[in-house]
Amino acid sequence: MWNWESSHTTLHHSSLILKPHFHMGSCKGKKVLLGIGVVICVALALIGEGEGRVPFACDPKNGLTRGLKFCRTNVAIHVRVQDLIGRLTLAEKIRLVVNNAIDVPRLGIQGYEWWSEALHGVSNVGPGTKFGGAFPGATSFPQVITTAASFNQSLWKQIGRVVSDEARAMYNGGQAGLTYWSPNVNIFRDPRWGRGQETPGEDPVVAAKYAASYVQGLQGDGAGNRLKVAACCKHYTAYDLDNWNGIDRFHFNARVSKQDLEDTYDVPFKACVLEGKVASVMCSYNQVNGKPTCADPNLLRNTIRGQWGLNGYIVSDCDSVGVFYDNQHYTRTPEEAAAEAIKAGLDLDCGPFLALHTDAAIKRGLISENDLNLALANLLTVQMRLGMFDGEPSAQPYGNLGPRDVCSPAHQQLALEAARQGIVLLQNKGNTLPLSPTRYRTVGVIGPNSDVTVTMIGNYAGVACGYTTPLQGIARYVKTVHQAGCRDVACGGNQLFGAAEMVARKADATVLVVGLDQSIEAETRDRLGLLLPGLQQELVSRVARAAIGPVILVIMSGGPVDVSFAKNDPKISAILWAGYPGQAGGTAIADVIFGTTNPGGKLPMTWYPQSYLAKVPMTNMDMRPNPASGYPGRTYRFYKGPVVFPFGHGLSYSRFTHTLAVAPEHVSVPLVSLQALTNSTLSSKAVRVSHANCDALLMEFHVDVKNEGSMDGTHTLLVFSKPPSGKWSAVKQLVSFHNTRVPAGSKQRIKVGVHVCDHLSIVDEFGIRRIPMGQHELHLGDVKHSISVQTLDQIKH
Repeated sequence: MWNWESSHTTLHHSSLILKPHFHMGSCKGKKVLLGIGVVICVALALIGEGEGRVPFACDPKNGLTRGLKFCRTNVAIHVRVQDLIGRLTLAEKIRLVVNNAIDVPRLGIQGYEWWSEALHGVSNVGPGTKFGGAFPGATSFPQVITTAASFNQSLWKQIGRVVSDEARAMYNGGQAGLTYWSPNVNIFRDPRWGRGQETPGEDPVVAAKYAASYVQGLQGDGAGNRLKVAACCKHYTAYDLDNWNGIDRFHFNARVSKQDLEDTYDVPFKACVLEGKVASVMCSYNQVNGKPTCADPNLLRNTIRGQWGLNGYIVSDCDSVGVFYDNQHYTRTPEEAAAEAIKAGLDLDCGPFLALHTDAAIKRGLISENDLNLALANLLTVQMRLGMFDGEPSAQPYGNLGPRDVCSPAHQQLALEAARQGIVLLQNKGNTLPLSPTRYRTVGVIGPNSDVTVTMIGNYAGVACGYTTPLQGIARYVKTVHQAGCRDVACGGNQLFGAAEMVARKADATVLVVGLDQSIEAETRDRLGLLLPGLQQELVSRVARAAIGPVILVIMSGGPVDVSFAKNDPKISAILWAGYPGQAGGTAIADVIFGTTNPGGKLPMTWYPQSYLAKVPMTNMDMRPNPASGYPGRTYRFYKGPVVFPFGHGLSYSRFTHTLAVAPEHVSVPLVSLQALTNSTLSSKAVRVSHANCDALLMEFHVDVKNEGSMDGTHTLLVFSKPPSGKWSAVKQLVSFHNTRVPAGSKQRIKVGVHVCDHLSIVDEFGIRRIPMGQHELHLGDVKHSISVQTLDQIKH
């Protein structure tokens, strides 16, 4: 996504500037042309720092608009929307379907910037949000991949609630919008992807649950149709390549099977809409099977709005319409591109393309003004659900939120708690961890990420309330001696290695904090390999060799890192993955190392060896292996080769045991009709989910989880299912996960719901979901249990 800025004046061909993220100041630097002619910098009109917000529309002090129907809160929203659309000119409508919507002074409506971001805290990546004055920063939670490692749905929802509190507070203060283009719910398909850090990981069930939980937290549980803020699930669909081997996201055509779309790529988006009730979905830059996603009516109008019933708007990734005209040459003329996008179901263009070319598209008869009205209705409906046409902001729900509600102690405590829950203990030889501060009084803290701040918050972040670095966190427990070892994560030289070795020779214990940052993995930047960058591996090995005490390796990264060398090094006692742990990351890392926190995180993605990459081009979208070509498949569901650490791996300072207390052994599947029986291809021993009566097919299992250790701990029970052997691939897939707190020496009973239609079905090569008949295997933690699934007809015979 790119950063468009423009004035709220009449748009001409030359009134825009395209700049990379974070460059919100002057316009000197790169000029990028994506579907527009001349690029000129203009000022971005934003409300002043710390000022209260004037009403967006329907100001009760404005006598001209007070009595208009679209301002009457006792009238149904759809009636208000139609009334407003009927008052707008064609030129005004066209300038309202781009992210920097114009003001309409004669109707008392302010200009509005639709683009704000809140991936893991209110961010200033989009031009709709501005820090400064009464809002110098906002709570910066761990990057999404780290929070996903907690496998804690209630935490995800709670973070969403806090982020939307801060967003509303900043809106009330005139420094943010109410439409946030977050979360990113793409599947982390390839370990090299620079944006994998933004996602909830490689598993579609985890990504779906994360999506729904975070969206519910952001949008609020308000009465009826109201929204606290409007979330947006992105980037739809099969978008997970940025820039690899000369191929970029603006030109990439993702060739995806119906099977992979249905059972992998689309799963989180479907959950966003159906379970999360998200107010927006963003289409991506890439093509899917030869069609740009933002011009594909099957993806947008038929699937998102038709099948899933989106109640909201569809927005393009920034200048996607320009990209499919200019870069992909999908249409002959710009007017055709504008028309294709609107006809496909696009409502809002991030970028100028629709503002520039929609008028000509209508004049040429490629679309009608009514097509534009439908798009505009979806946008205005969301704004009205947000209360933007209800007059005085301070009199509305959330109108009392202000500066005291941003970076509050409670919010910062939640950021710390999220970081603690997301840290994964990968290895702990001889139970070296936790370290005792009384025994290890001096700790050497070494490595390029050992004293970092901004690195800890990853990308799509804002300005944090403040930071605690790993060095500062450890220094709260013991005396520290610090050496960076490398000047940065690129670690281009070994000049500082000697000093680092000296520290390790004298310290009672050594903590090495290494890994990646946004110079290695980021938007527009996919990784070249999976090893630690530069000479970091040599630094780790040399320091470990020199150390007299235990050596703890902490990895800060979004994507997986091949640390096989460290795993096999007898001098390295323990390995932790901290992801990008947010503003309080240093405190959380130290709390885990010294045992104030018992780690409970689990990896949300497979950690592959470097050798895996040679067999897997990033451009191959197939999830399943192809033995004929040597393609090994992707993610724990389909790849069965060697791994450094598997999906779901994570140790604790406690030992948890599982016992199955209640477990059904067979289930019969009722069919909706006799016709369904003949049509269900029982010869292949599978029933279409659409032919089954799914209402009464929820089974309940009870699992007792006992903490055999001496520390209270949090345990995540992962539940997998495996279909009957035969033509169905013998792949296990996650069906649910349950995060529970278990005090030392006690046990907790977890109720696990397994729905036959949702959890025991598989998707065939035609994209049809079926329930295989026969013996299914459930893995509940380390317990295996078999269930017989048959149709009623089979049981009778």
